[in-house]
Amino acid sequence: MTETERLFDVEQSLSGRFWSLSSPEPDAVRQYTLKTGLPDLVCRLLLARGVGHDQAQAYMQPKLKDTFPDPASFQDMEKAAGLLLDAIKERMKVVVFADYDVDGGTSSALLTRYFRHWGSDIGLYVPDRLLEGYGPSPAAFRHLKEQGADLVVTVDCGAAATEALEEARRIGLPVIVIDHHLMGTELPETTALVNPNRADDTSGYGHLAAAGVVFVLLAAMNKVSRERGDAPQTGHPDILQWLDLCALGTLCDMSPLQDANRAFVRQGLKIMSKGNNPGLRALADVAGIGAVESVYHATFMLGPRLNAGGRVGDPWLAAKLLATDDRSEAIALAEQLDGLNSDRKAVEAAILEKAIAQAEREIERQADCGVLVASGEGWHPGIIGIVAGRLKDRFHLPSIVIGWGEGLGPVAKGSARSVKGVNIGAAISQAAREGMIVSGGGHAMAGGLSIEPERIEAFSRWMQDHMSAFKDERAEARRLEIDGVLSPAAATLELCDQLEALGPFGQGAPQPVFAMRDVRPVSGRIVGQNHVRFFADDGSARLECISWRSADTDVGQALMSGTPVHLAGRLKINEWNGRRRVQLEVLDAAKVSSN
Repeated sequence: MTETERLFDVEQSLSGRFWSLSSPEPDAVRQYTLKTGLPDLVCRLLLARGVGHDQAQAYMQPKLKDTFPDPASFQDMEKAAGLLLDAIKERMKVVVFADYDVDGGTSSALLTRYFRHWGSDIGLYVPDRLLEGYGPSPAAFRHLKEQGADLVVTVDCGAAATEALEEARRIGLPVIVIDHHLMGTELPETTALVNPNRADDTSGYGHLAAAGVVFVLLAAMNKVSRERGDAPQTGHPDILQWLDLCALGTLCDMSPLQDANRAFVRQGLKIMSKGNNPGLRALADVAGIGAVESVYHATFMLGPRLNAGGRVGDPWLAAKLLATDDRSEAIALAEQLDGLNSDRKAVEAAILEKAIAQAEREIERQADCGVLVASGEGWHPGIIGIVAGRLKDRFHLPSIVIGWGEGLGPVAKGSARSVKGVNIGAAISQAAREGMIVSGGGHAMAGGLSIEPERIEAFSRWMQDHMSAFKDERAEARRLEIDGVLSPAAATLELCDQLEALGPFGQGAPQPVFAMRDVRPVSGRIVGQNHVRFFADDGSARLECISWRSADTDVGQALMSGTPVHLAGRLKINEWNGRRRVQLEVLDAAKVSSN
């Protein structure tokens, strides 16, 4: 593959990026086309994504029967399945301990629905983000023991909760851990631990979300119960009916869309679109989307609403909504989550405005800064992660946002998001080892920390020094990969349909990005709170465009000025009242050189 740097000779776009055009060798494209019979553009895009010609069909039409993991390949999977079936038969009081995000909520709902099919109830516990933090604590396990729990199943958490698991063992509370997060080489002592990322697991499915791991667990429970010659009165549950929950957890946890995950999402979206889950149907109704038919609907319309409870309200709401079969209860819960999401957006906007101002001052003070650290008293810990992501996307730098005070406790909480090639979790862990922060860690792209407020300035200086070693990686993070160059007239429905065949798009399976050269933005205006809508006009045709959250940026200002620009974005089909039209979702813009 060859790469032409600086597409359109743009050294720096209006968002501070450079564009590069990826073009596979023409001969490779010809060979790919001959071997697959696919259109030229599709072959180029598959090649650019590293999909071999012998993998093309499986990539474009992923099937569960070809990609579904063997449950027996996971350490402790069949053991956990047997223990849970024993608990059902013995009418034990089982409680699922779920993380407060979408992946935790979908995971707990999957287990709840499975137990319900067997005529058995399962309890629920979701920790409060502010009061309890992430994952199980010794106090939480003591509480569950006091409430009569015979068995606890943690989902999307627990693998690293060594202290809490030790307490559970001390008080005689059996715990089954179902998780997917990275963990150390020493395994905590527990009843069963299913995690494809535990050191001795050789399943090769470490990229599954927790919902994916739980879905495989349900398949294992069906398998083990059949081997035992046992079944509920209505027969074994058809777990495929719940694939919508697995797909939603996979998408919202940003799990890479490869092999099984692609099949989970492709098939799960089909089930989601039927609206059989009362909770998802109610949430789609309050979101104003009717049927959930796309990755966008699931990830950006449902996901934020489901997360809102854990961020600024009741962390139990999402899990309850996804598990209920009562239409009235579903509507009430969905309306609560929708209201909390509106509250969340208002809080986010207020914090983001202040964080952007701090970031701009830091960049003005130090043009080559390696990391952005923004902080403020009263900044809600349920929101700071979103704001850190916004800063990272806006400035293309690793970003850390910290909040403290106003009932949040004397120790500040921080959340970090990073760019490709810069391991923010490792940096935070190093800061903890050197005593710069109270505690913290994470993974390559995200992390969390606790710090005394008076230490924030020293920590910021430490991070700047630490990140100075990643200058090349930070520069590479400013690259925007372009898959092809189009004119407005070439952006047709037929082209969009070809591109759709490459879906689902998401983490690890990027949606194609196209550039348009020297177009004039026409009729630019602000829509919603901060979006810009306009038409791209090259003199022969016009294309409708939307630029999200950009009205207060250099990109948005240029799009409303009418000055000719180069554009980069993704094509999508808008459907309204039975009419389909093409739209460009603008990711970036660049000034047209006067030369």
